[in-house]
Amino acid sequence: MQKLFINPKHQLGHINPEIQGHFSEHLGRCIYEGIFVKEDSGIPNVNGMRKDVVAALKEMQIPVLRWPGGCFADEYHWKDGIGPKETRKKMINTHWGGVTEDNSFGTHEFMELCKQLGCKTYINGNVGSGTVQEMSEWVEYMTFEGVSPMADLRKANGHEEPWRVDYFGVGNENWGCGGNMTPEYYANLYRRYQTYVRTYNHERPIKKICGGPNIDDYNWTTGVCDVCFRAPEFLHGFMDGLSIHYYTHPEGWEIKGSALDFDEKVWYKTLSKTLYIEDLINHHGAILDKYDKQHKVGFVVDEWGTWYTCEPGTNPGFLYQQNTIRDALVAGINLNIFNKHCDRVMMANIAQMVNVLQAVILTDGDKMILTPTYHVFNMYKHHQDAELLESYVESEKIGLEDQFMVPSLNESVSIAKDGKIHITLNNLSADRDYEIEGILTDTSVASVKGEIVTGDMHDHNTFEDPEKVKTVAFDGCKIVDNKLVFTIPACSVLHLEVTTD
Repeated sequence: MQKLFINPKHQLGHINPEIQGHFSEHLGRCIYEGIFVKEDSGIPNVNGMRKDVVAALKEMQIPVLRWPGGCFADEYHWKDGIGPKETRKKMINTHWGGVTEDNSFGTHEFMELCKQLGCKTYINGNVGSGTVQEMSEWVEYMTFEGVSPMADLRKANGHEEPWRVDYFGVGNENWGCGGNMTPEYYANLYRRYQTYVRTYNHERPIKKICGGPNIDDYNWTTGVCDVCFRAPEFLHGFMDGLSIHYYTHPEGWEIKGSALDFDEKVWYKTLSKTLYIEDLINHHGAILDKYDKQHKVGFVVDEWGTWYTCEPGTNPGFLYQQNTIRDALVAGINLNIFNKHCDRVMMANIAQMVNVLQAVILTDGDKMILTPTYHVFNMYKHHQDAELLESYVESEKIGLEDQFMVPSLNESVSIAKDGKIHITLNNLSADRDYEIEGILTDTSVASVKGEIVTGDMHDHNTFEDPEKVKTVAFDGCKIVDNKLVFTIPACSVLHLEVTTD
């Protein structure tokens, strides 16, 4: 029997709701068809936003949404996406599929979507092909309340009141698709551009996100920090967050691997590569610690998730892939890791929200299905805005290849404002159940209830069988001598809610 130890008396940090954030890019069918449709499309919508998708995302309590990219951000010129739709400039989406982008989804539409979702806004600005003036005017257009050229333009386009921009990313992947820059060059550009991301309403400050490293490029983190943290300038607040991007490629960047056709070796390889995100947080965090000893700057893991070879028969530039129990485990592992590093991780945004990569929702015309990843996020929402508790689970190393061994179990635990304790536990084994004894230090357990996502590692939802994988009640946890006693099945993500006396 494996022991799960929890110390409700020892809180380790605050779990920002934004750790369960999402990402939507002008890529494939993420926005068009997935979120946004023509008002006369026959698909139920409110101002173009699909009712079914919005309702599902609200149920999941999406806390923040990042837009418009991604690589698309550094070729996006915001003025092309405002004004009457019929007069908006059309462009070629050179990054994703070479399709025509008609800019019918722009700033006003994004803000409408976030209003319907009730979530915070995270805008990514254009450094790669844009100007300082362009970025400055976009911020003015969105957030300035008084009389100015951009505020007047916003009003002329039908929105009298300014919007709230919670987060603003100054460029995206500027080490690659965002300009192929060196860290020092980008850092100096960042210092310049962020100056003009002005906060016009100081009761609602904009948090500025600096473009961080690609996976384990520690030279990038060091180079950017060397420039951006030079005193005394940094005291004026150049940076609130530093981004990190990491995707799980089971077979590597070139081959990637299939979303559905994999064996147990690839199962463990995928989970092993997912766990690598913790090494990245630790190592990049050690660098950041040298410059930011007070932890005022957080990591923003604003692109993460599985990236497989796209589904056969689909446009390879659309990055459409299926989503199995394996992806549920990937989501659970990542979210547990982010929780346990909430002292540094201020936000994370899974890529992407609908129809692209590790999506929580897939659509086909007027049909919609929820993926296993969706159900994991819906269980983990109980961690939002909670306090991380000290916890540890006994586990063993499992797997079929020495270089891809993984711990059998992975957990995080928090206490909500109402005093309820939430445990999320993953069983990474493809074929073995584990008996668990949960011990809560100096705490009297009153009740427990649970829910679980589980199944065969290949199980997934289709439009013909949309509920093959779903969250079901878990009634197998008993209170015995003030301990939680239960068995977690193989290939499972489990959530337990515990009340105490």
